[in-house]
Amino acid sequence: MNIPELQKAILQLKKEKNAYILAHNYQLPEIQDVADHVADSLGMARHALTIKEDLVVVCGVYFMAETVSILNPEKRILIPDTNAGCPLANFAPIEEVRRWRQHYPDHTFVAYVNSSAKVKAEVDICCTSANAVDIVRRVEGDKIVFLPDKNLGRYVQKRVPEKEIVLWPGFCVVHETADIEAIVKTKELHPDALVVVHPECPEEIQEMADGICSTGQMIQFVENHPETKEFIIVTEWGMVYALQKRFPDRVFIEPSHRMECKNMKRITLAKLYDSLKEEKFVVKVDEQIRQKAYKSIEKMLA
Repeated sequence: MNIPELQKAILQLKKEKNAYILAHNYQLPEIQDVADHVADSLGMARHALTIKEDLVVVCGVYFMAETVSILNPEKRILIPDTNAGCPLANFAPIEEVRRWRQHYPDHTFVAYVNSSAKVKAEVDICCTSANAVDIVRRVEGDKIVFLPDKNLGRYVQKRVPEKEIVLWPGFCVVHETADIEAIVKTKELHPDALVVVHPECPEEIQEMADGICSTGQMIQFVENHPETKEFIIVTEWGMVYALQKRFPDRVFIEPSHRMECKNMKRITLAKLYDSLKEEKFVVKVDEQIRQKAYKSIEKMLA
């Protein structure tokens, strides 16, 4: 089947099975078009609590499906490809997190939501790129270990200088390769455009930005600049489509060096169709881990 045929078949299956499709902003355009809700990690987690359907297909990387499962233990949670992992989450294996906890017994451990369910169960609280600064500012204690993204951690560190923050040495393999020359070149071609950067980008990329935003905050940034017609979006290219769809009267430009998350793009329409048809692959978090992880996510959402 071609793309329109697959989309029609997916929508029909979704109706027949009373299913819900939850997708991340980095998903392929044709996936975003059939999703019931498209959001950033924080938006996905919040929205997961409102879903009434018993069958939910998560179009994103594996930790996102785990998070939805943690929040909805009574629902059947599917992911179209179990190999759609997150290299950033892999920077923080549970054994290493436990070693750090022993080494930093007086520190509050704040884990970026880009982490495994086991890690979420081990730390004190979770955060997303949208609320990391607020979480760290409000959390009890002046000593923090922030994991696993050093770039987001450094972004928080600069905005919450009153706290001592130890940074985990991990990074997003997509945002870490943001190309300064490509951004400068694109800005030269579009001098009136505002540069909007994800906080997972390295510090030198953040310093050249007009706005540093999670993908959800990028939507708010555009809304807050009604007179601006062009925006250079420095994050995974799926977000460019999400913004263009929401703001058809504006122009959203990728830097000449395309940023693509290969794992996000493992989720295809064909795999989504098979996932719905055969109700695979089920993501179910062990109940003991789920209960502990739920507490750290619940604090984040509160």
